[in-house]
Amino acid sequence: MSTLSALARLRALREGRAQRLATVRHCHLSDRPMVLIPLRLAGEAAAPLAAMAGTDPDHPRLLVVPQPRDRDLRFAFTAELAEVVLPYVEGLQKATETVERRGAEPYERCVDAPQLLVPNPAGVTFVQLLGRSTRFRRAEGPYAVHPSVPVLGRWLTFFGRRAQYPGSVLLAAATDLLSLHWATGQSALEDANLASLLGWIDPPPGMSGASAAREAEDPLVWPPAGPATDPGFDAEVLAPAIRAYQEAPGERAAAAVAAAVRSQLEPTWRLMWRAVDLLRALPPGGGAAARWEGDRTAFTAFAAQLAEGAPPQPRRDGAVAAAARLARMERARAVYDAQRAFDDPLVMAGHRLAGEAFTGTVVAAEPDRTEGEGRGRKLRPLLVVRTGDPVRLAAGARLATPARRGQRADVVDVAGGEVTLKIVKGMGRGTTATPGAVPQVGEVVCYAALTDEYQPPAALPAPEETPWTHGGPPPEYVPAEDDAEEDWS
Repeated sequence: MSTLSALARLRALREGRAQRLATVRHCHLSDRPMVLIPLRLAGEAAAPLAAMAGTDPDHPRLLVVPQPRDRDLRFAFTAELAEVVLPYVEGLQKATETVERRGAEPYERCVDAPQLLVPNPAGVTFVQLLGRSTRFRRAEGPYAVHPSVPVLGRWLTFFGRRAQYPGSVLLAAATDLLSLHWATGQSALEDANLASLLGWIDPPPGMSGASAAREAEDPLVWPPAGPATDPGFDAEVLAPAIRAYQEAPGERAAAAVAAAVRSQLEPTWRLMWRAVDLLRALPPGGGAAARWEGDRTAFTAFAAQLAEGAPPQPRRDGAVAAAARLARMERARAVYDAQRAFDDPLVMAGHRLAGEAFTGTVVAAEPDRTEGEGRGRKLRPLLVVRTGDPVRLAAGARLATPARRGQRADVVDVAGGEVTLKIVKGMGRGTTATPGAVPQVGEVVCYAALTDEYQPPAALPAPEETPWTHGGPPPEYVPAEDDAEEDWS
């Protein structure tokens, strides 16, 4: 937790209402997101009990497994879920745009992409597990499933893996998105309760955030947002309903199970759309659109892989694939942190408190200073910035500024509340600075040790050239009978 977040939590506790951590919305919100609220059977990691899903707040679709331990019923449920999710996903693949690239061939990218919203991080984990347990299933042979089941599994796996990338919102938890923008007077663990979190952010009239959060902890008023259910509900309501179905399967018994789980899901359904409305009311940050472009690119690429008949995602990445994925995730983290700070002075304030950024006034400038001689002569302006921020940057650190996004400066010296900077990029061509490119004396500037500029991908060997120290080349995928076998599925 940053110093700024800790202060915001203390203020929320004092004032009885959540405090803003951001001035803009740092996530893209689709015009038509799909809300998915899964429930699982207690004690079973990937045994679905029910789900409520849909893109219309007034018309949710309820899917139920009346006996979650019945394998056939579980996969019938997954096929029903595919009927809801796949048309939504596939419908967004139809409209594309041509993206021009400098020095490379243009490519087609989907104009929009799906967005799945679940209540909490546990919901994200459940989506990942459900994808893992279904993507290897087959439509023929022993234990055959509906052809849509493995397709859904591969899409859920894609969404689950994409959710691990910082800034990606193809699959996102509502509690994470809300906590990114508001600080409450409760712990981060308590913020995972959607009803409690919303109680702090938007309490009912006449109630404080703390009072609303306490009320939200009553499972009879606000049932858990899943995927785990309330133990009292399990023992007193759900277990008898499932037992009755097992003893006498039929529509009436199945309807009793459905009515029981509906009572648990409908309150969360309302909370999810309330969270969407709160987030949508925030003005979007500039970086959110750029990150959504990355999500759309990933979505388009995976859709093309499916269309070309690529095999399911492996259970484990090979050494090269894992290293490449880790490098992409690290790069995504750096870009995400930089874009949020550049878009939002409140986020930048956290970096300033940590000594990773500073704001100050230019007290001296040499805009026409050069280095080198002859044809190697380069423009290298110097700035001296006076600041009251605690600067913890070493000489040589590369900095960027939100006011001039393409500009880069190196720290020359930090002493006596003054920072000397040498601008090395983004001030124009030749030996004369472009007007306005170099800050003038008296201008208030902000510089940070953050960057969102493009970096080439990591230099890694081809998978077939994986060295023996890392397991050697991964074997080529060959479908096998035990592909779908999992200890917990």
